[in-house]
Amino acid sequence: MARPHRRTRADEVVRVPRRLDARLLVPVLISWPVVAFVALLVPTAWVWSAALLAGIGSAGVVRTRPPSSAVRLTALTFAVLALLLLATAGHRTVRDVGPLEHLAGAQAVVTVRGSVAAEPRVVGGVLADGDFAVTGGAEEAGREPMVLVRVDVREVEGRGRATAVSAPILVMGDESWAGVRWHEDVQAVVRLAPAEAGDAVVALARPKSPPTLAGHPGAVFRAADSVRSDFRAATAGLSNDARGLVPALVIGDTSRTPEDLTAAMLDTGMSHLSAVSGSNVTLVLAVGLGLCRLVGVPRRGRPWVALGVLAAFVVLARPEPSVIRAAVMGAVGLLALSTSRRQAGVPALSGAVAVLLVWDPWLARSYGFALSSMATLGLLLFAQPWGKAIARALPTRLGWFGPVLAVPLAAQAVCGPIVVPLQGTVSLVAVPANLLAAPLVGPTTILGVAVAVLSVIWVEGASWVAWLAGAPAQGIAWVARSCAEMPLGNLEWGDSAAAALGLAGVTVAVVVLTPWAWRRARLRPLLGLAAVLVAVAAAAPTNIVTWPPPGWVFVACDVGQGDGLVINSDSTEGTGHAVVVDAGEDPDLIDGCLDRLGVDVVDLVVLSHFHADHVAGLAGVVAGRNVAEIRVSPVAEPGTMARGVRELAATEGIPVGELRAGDTVRVGPVTAEVWWPAHLISDGSVPNNGSVVMTVRVRGVDLLLSGDMEREAAAQVLRAARRDPQRWGEVDVLKVAHHGSSNRDDQLLEMVEGRLAVISVGEDNDYGHPAPALLSALASRGFAVYRTDLSGDVAVTVDADGEIAVRTRE
Repeated sequence: MARPHRRTRADEVVRVPRRLDARLLVPVLISWPVVAFVALLVPTAWVWSAALLAGIGSAGVVRTRPPSSAVRLTALTFAVLALLLLATAGHRTVRDVGPLEHLAGAQAVVTVRGSVAAEPRVVGGVLADGDFAVTGGAEEAGREPMVLVRVDVREVEGRGRATAVSAPILVMGDESWAGVRWHEDVQAVVRLAPAEAGDAVVALARPKSPPTLAGHPGAVFRAADSVRSDFRAATAGLSNDARGLVPALVIGDTSRTPEDLTAAMLDTGMSHLSAVSGSNVTLVLAVGLGLCRLVGVPRRGRPWVALGVLAAFVVLARPEPSVIRAAVMGAVGLLALSTSRRQAGVPALSGAVAVLLVWDPWLARSYGFALSSMATLGLLLFAQPWGKAIARALPTRLGWFGPVLAVPLAAQAVCGPIVVPLQGTVSLVAVPANLLAAPLVGPTTILGVAVAVLSVIWVEGASWVAWLAGAPAQGIAWVARSCAEMPLGNLEWGDSAAAALGLAGVTVAVVVLTPWAWRRARLRPLLGLAAVLVAVAAAAPTNIVTWPPPGWVFVACDVGQGDGLVINSDSTEGTGHAVVVDAGEDPDLIDGCLDRLGVDVVDLVVLSHFHADHVAGLAGVVAGRNVAEIRVSPVAEPGTMARGVRELAATEGIPVGELRAGDTVRVGPVTAEVWWPAHLISDGSVPNNGSVVMTVRVRGVDLLLSGDMEREAAAQVLRAARRDPQRWGEVDVLKVAHHGSSNRDDQLLEMVEGRLAVISVGEDNDYGHPAPALLSALASRGFAVYRTDLSGDVAVTVDADGEIAVRTRE
């Protein structure tokens, strides 16, 4: 008779799954937003006080009897919060020492000395092989690229006194700053300006002179520079996309990545592949540990090898916050993908987040940090169980596809609510795009590492290996561009906090209900198919069907590279009457937009100036409509276009008048105050600086329509607005001047209270509009930006409660 099998401890370990340890995760997730939205914004003394109270609270809770799990969790939460608040207060106290913040508030001109903390980032141009080159529309007058450099300031000299400080600033310089290198000591004369509350830098700086080199980096950093330079040389012969992606994936060098490729990867949820990320580090570490096994490195020695690989990677990619974050998350990600250590993954991630926030509390406000952390958490929580569940649902031969699909699904599930406030859309192609690109990432990264190592001793040989790395990199770029161009690739969702919470709720519901729905669908396949079709139909964008949106007051028509603006002037809140400001260049485009809005009567046409992209489409406005009056700029240049407008108006029997600064125009519910032109400006573009600039009030919404004015006219408008703030009012929506040109006055942006910006611009235009420097300026000031080249017609709406919203047609 066979003896019964005795259940051993080993059997229990194998058969009984251990629960994930989330004891540290909860305190970290509670403390993180406190640091981001409270501790970095309130006075430093308050943070010290809060840290003390949290510490006292933790000590008090620990004494509670009996010591239950809830009590221990509460005590740990207070302890973690105290630690992070203490670190934040300490960092802020060090930064507050010295007069730097006060000088920035006074916009003083000072001399700063410090070290370059990050590689220069060119906005509006690219760095290639150490040289500076302007991309797209360089011939346009006044379009100057900007170089952004973060500098850790050690000394500031202003108002006759030199003071030691320890605080970062962001230098917004010209091409003379493109040559500085990480960890170099520099000195420069700059004009300071205050940064936004909670920013990672203390001040913004506009250089008054080129930087002066005051010291060289150490030997280790010079060696890293040499490797990066050799790597660039080895990959110089690749295509534009591959030349940008291979260094970006391997060493975090994004200086040669084409801007349109970066945008495509952002739209398709592949942005983690356009720069160094935790997933790249995980792959590099996995390869390193695999080689350790092959060559017989003892198990105890492998962690030290991994640590060495991490250290070398950080030095090579630059120890900036994003790189440190990627290194830490990559190490945790390796735990996430390791079956034997998965249980340690969540505590490791929680500890990593806490340590990084202690090291740099401003990471708490970083979208990159949030996305990296949440993507890693998604891998830890969902990748393995979802992979197994999907594999069970698939035929046996396709079971391998379960874990492959689970990784992008897990990342998308947890990162979607974070991305929504940035983009206002939900990507419907992110998962398939990442699935298609995933097999190409490994070969690109591994071969890229081989290029980096070989280039140190043999650049020519490394260039041959670079061709092998470039092939899969080109494939990644093709996937990004192809998926970005797919129709209905993005579902409009909204960019508010409520929209993010709504998506989070939908995601939770889908995760919870999918197993139940799958079981029911297997029992009743036709019912399951019908449910899928209904869900797809419900998710499909319906903007075109419901256009124009209810309550619209202003629409920027998609007229290509030009302006075609429509203001609802119907006194009964219908859509039959309108004021039209500019007509674009193509009559058919403005005519189609007015037809979609149901405009039959044009009470007034305002032509801001006489460039073709604003007036050549006038025939499309008057075609089949009753046009009451046309008002134009008194600056009648170019003369041929000005004469053409008057001839068309005479033919149609429409009176023509002029608008000048100080005029007020009232049409039904629309009131327009004209701020410019007051006189002729001969500097810059005469027609552009002669644009009619108006603030328009319609049903409680205030618009600033700025034509194509350049910085000279903008300065005059700014002075007039400051002299008469009551007449200026509180502007809700800015129609960005000149299709987003960089020729502007940023101070005017501060006069827009509503922080909504609309850019009327043509897709793939030849001028590089909108300028990246302009987009950066809007983003740094918290503007929500809407563009006709990306979204088609853009409508501003207002409801009965006065709530302003933006709807787009695409």
